[in-house]
Amino acid sequence: MGIENTVGDAVNKGKDFLEQNKDKIAEAVKSDQAEDISDKVLDGVADFAKKIAPGASEKIDEIRDSADKSIGNE
Repeated sequence: MGIENTVGDAVNKGKDFLEQNKDKIAEAVKSDQAEDISDKVLDGVADFAKKIAPGASEKIDEIRDSADKSIGNE
């Protein structure tokens, strides 16, 4: 069995798992816990980006807020 078959099998198993659990996954992404974790991660990334590019703070905040709307429940 070649690497292509092994990778293909893994990808197909991943697709099957996602399809079978898409409702649970969607629920988890919109949970309070996901909101708390995503806020911490996004805040950390935004703070780091502001240190690297202090003149872009406003744009960084816009990007952070936009990303935050896609994760969690707030």
